[in-house]
Amino acid sequence: MQPAITGTFLDEITHDIPSQNWDDRAWEADFAAMKQAGIDTVILIRAGYKEQATFNSQILQQHIGILPVYTDLVELFLTLAAKYNMTFYFGTYDSGNYWLNGDYQTETDLNKAFCEEFITRYGNHQGFGGWYISHEINTYNDGMMRVYEDLSHHLKQLRDVPILISPYIKGIKQFGQTAISLDKHIKEWESVFARLEGIVDIVAFQDGNVPYQDLPHYLQANQTLASKYRLTSWSNVESFDRDFPFKFPPIDFRKLRYKIEQAEAANIDKLITFEFSHFMSPHSSYPAAQNLYQQYQQWISRR
Repeated sequence: MQPAITGTFLDEITHDIPSQNWDDRAWEADFAAMKQAGIDTVILIRAGYKEQATFNSQILQQHIGILPVYTDLVELFLTLAAKYNMTFYFGTYDSGNYWLNGDYQTETDLNKAFCEEFITRYGNHQGFGGWYISHEINTYNDGMMRVYEDLSHHLKQLRDVPILISPYIKGIKQFGQTAISLDKHIKEWESVFARLEGIVDIVAFQDGNVPYQDLPHYLQANQTLASKYRLTSWSNVESFDRDFPFKFPPIDFRKLRYKIEQAEAANIDKLITFEFSHFMSPHSSYPAAQNLYQQYQQWISRR
């Protein structure tokens, strides 16, 4: 079997898709399914968002006032990652407030303390192998460049492991008439990568915001830019469908296969997805995800 997708986000805390209300045993069953599908990398999409957190953070309790945390998901995910021989990327905290309102320094300082707390509590786990800066951008933003720069330097001092970002394209599927052209996208990300060279290690653009016929051009442009500025290029192959009037069903397998094939044709280094557990898992609450898993497994077994 030649797996195509070898990494997935773990979407807790959920933001715009529903919780599946899994307990520890359900999560372990899903990690086993991920392993069967060829997943070797799991990325916590955010360790906290607004007043929710994945572990009982004293930093967030002090500065934000988080809701009770009944299950330590970070401990659970790190333990399962080690058991199934996966690399775990720790996703940072998204205030949903400070950085969006221009207070970039508060966002950075809060995350520095939060990530220090993570290292103190979980740094000895063998599964931990990367950082994920959860703040997503689609064009050049000087304030966010300062967040990335300052926070990345601090993260490397805490533990010198790869730093991943997963930006999105300001494409027509999400932005309509305010979407930008491919040429503008290239210009914007030339400016971003010029600032992030040597600071961020991996970029995994989300692939769902542009029409399918335009995707190969964006994939090639992203790969070329990343190579120019010495970033490793991954692709975030979205396994949910943006073409429906509601958020968000599992994607049609034919669309998923097309996106995988185009990413491979562009020589992308690694394919990850948002996100296996909801949209591709045999244990998902969506029956269509269970069917997608079967079709995907049948396909990769023939590759």
